[in-house]
Amino acid sequence: MNPNALPLDADAMLASLRPWIECESPTHDAAAVNRMMALAARDLAVAGASVEIIPGRMGLGDCVRARFPHPRRDEPGILVLGHMDTVHPVGTLQALPWRREGSRVYGPGILDMKGGNLLAFEAIRALWRAGVATPLPVTVLFTSDEEIGSPATRDLIEAEAARHRYILVPEPGHEDNGVVTGRYAIARFNLEAVGRPSHAGARLGDGRSAVRTMARQILAIEAMSGEDCTFSVGVVQGGQWVNCVPTHCRGEALSMAKRQEDLDRGVARMLALSGSQDDVTFTVTRGVTRPVWEPDAATLAVYETARGLAERLGLSLPHRSAGGGSDGNFTGARGLPTLDGLGAIGRGYHTLEEHIEVDSLVTRGRLFAGLLATLA
Repeated sequence: MNPNALPLDADAMLASLRPWIECESPTHDAAAVNRMMALAARDLAVAGASVEIIPGRMGLGDCVRARFPHPRRDEPGILVLGHMDTVHPVGTLQALPWRREGSRVYGPGILDMKGGNLLAFEAIRALWRAGVATPLPVTVLFTSDEEIGSPATRDLIEAEAARHRYILVPEPGHEDNGVVTGRYAIARFNLEAVGRPSHAGARLGDGRSAVRTMARQILAIEAMSGEDCTFSVGVVQGGQWVNCVPTHCRGEALSMAKRQEDLDRGVARMLALSGSQDDVTFTVTRGVTRPVWEPDAATLAVYETARGLAERLGLSLPHRSAGGGSDGNFTGARGLPTLDGLGAIGRGYHTLEEHIEVDSLVTRGRLFAGLLATLA
């Protein structure tokens, strides 16, 4: 199969992608995520897949599993693993509308990772239109909570991946057209400070501020960052009335490390911050964790297949381990052959400058199709 000959057209792909981008789907809005899942489920069904809606849990959205027809359907095949939730709240389209400016197209979630999901879907559809049968059956799993660490879907992801021979993850590619063959370990933490109330005007000295303690701990946490393990606080909520000394303050922190042992040491340092001082209690509890994924021979063999296909497309295809987690952490850490970072190329994900390079939809789509048509 010559991937260069596949009938992929950037304008047609953008026409398919736009409804996905304009269906906003922030993780914590289950109804919004479910609208996105319904849209994707319909597109997959029209393309010939057998589609299942898997109910969400923990107050989060549903997932979609789609199996494409194949004579060896019951054999282990290829799992295309993506998420449809984004970090952008409903209403972001007002500040970041769908728009094309030259070689770029902007929109919430377009890079992370609806553009990658779309190009993977279009790759499957292009193979069918070209009459190219994949050696292995193909299943698509779209999940609903990756942006918060996949607390409700990790078991689903790992169970589904274990039934497959290869896992392809269309998360954003690197700007040098690179792909991902490993990812750093990530841990999340919940922070809570509990102080003592008083009237902030009349009896300020009687109170003990939870907000002040949290502020001091934020500086201490972020000062722990080093080359092998980083720490950051991204969410803080505290106080209710400005004329009351705040009794409660909560926060969320994240740590990322290149090796599991580095993360384990970081977790221990974070948990050791719990304690009481000056009548204020500070508590750190561990949240969801993504294990380190280090490339093994099986993953590198998939990469070599992809690199050969890229050469036929006239492209280089570097690879690397990457910071920033994905659901590929789970599958790669379990020793399942996983290739990540196969999605669109662009910049600005998680910001109001999020965009993709239009040409990458076709080049990456052809690469993805080549993998589906080659892996056996």
